[in-house]
Amino acid sequence: MVRYLLLAALAAASSVCNANTGVAFVHGTGKQTNATADYWTSTFVNNVRGGLPNSANYVVINCDFTKYMWDSAAAGCLAGQLTTFINGKGITRLIVITHSNGGNVMRWIMSNPTWDSRYPNIIAKTVRVNALAPSSAGTPLADAVISGNVFEGALGWLLGYQNDAVRMQQTSWMASYNANYLYGTSGRPALPKTFRSVVGTDVDSAIWDSDSYCGGYAENVGLETTQNWLASCSDGFLNCSSQSAAGTVWFQDKARMRGSEPLSHNQSRRACFGLDTILRTDMGS
Repeated sequence: MVRYLLLAALAAASSVCNANTGVAFVHGTGKQTNATADYWTSTFVNNVRGGLPNSANYVVINCDFTKYMWDSAAAGCLAGQLTTFINGKGITRLIVITHSNGGNVMRWIMSNPTWDSRYPNIIAKTVRVNALAPSSAGTPLADAVISGNVFEGALGWLLGYQNDAVRMQQTSWMASYNANYLYGTSGRPALPKTFRSVVGTDVDSAIWDSDSYCGGYAENVGLETTQNWLASCSDGFLNCSSQSAAGTVWFQDKARMRGSEPLSHNQSRRACFGLDTILRTDMGS
């Protein structure tokens, strides 16, 4: 038995070593044309992809995620860019890093393989999705924006006002999608590949604390303000319960961030407190 287990472990290690691994960065709500500069930053992208055996095997997705997740401009665009990347680079193992609503678009692809002929190959090549602060159960802030109250002006920079993606992320709407169209939440079939979340639990914006400036001080101040309308455990945009609703929790921020720092919703897509280094290390497994 010991010999069998050893041989199995060696075979698995050999399979990983001989594979051609690539990583895709999938942004959240918004229409992106240069997500490297405008959403993730090159520091984040370059450090994470540096953990690959071939650091050139990466793609930064640029799609219109102001649309519903199933829209051709959203999931269709994502499927097209992932397919081009997989075919062009000969990718056999795909690691997908999503942020916020990007997790919903990727979950749509994994939950609906017959929707688009490109989906099955993407699912087959995907080994896991590292979902950074995914809005898997929506957010009360989307409800507030759609209702047109005071939040609309305050959250325009974060949500993009009243677009279809914001409408989709209302809590009752996401509950319906999760119950009928998406896999991975409680009581639903499991997703075909690992979907694990990094959960942001708090926001720091003290002016005297240098950590408050990572990801943008003004953005963190805004997120600490909106946190007043969320649960005590939140990243300023999403409750922890929403971030944890689909798949499994990989870790909560304070458990692994340098100095036990929390990750605001903006910081969970930036090189803050060692997050990029954790993701870089993950590229090799």
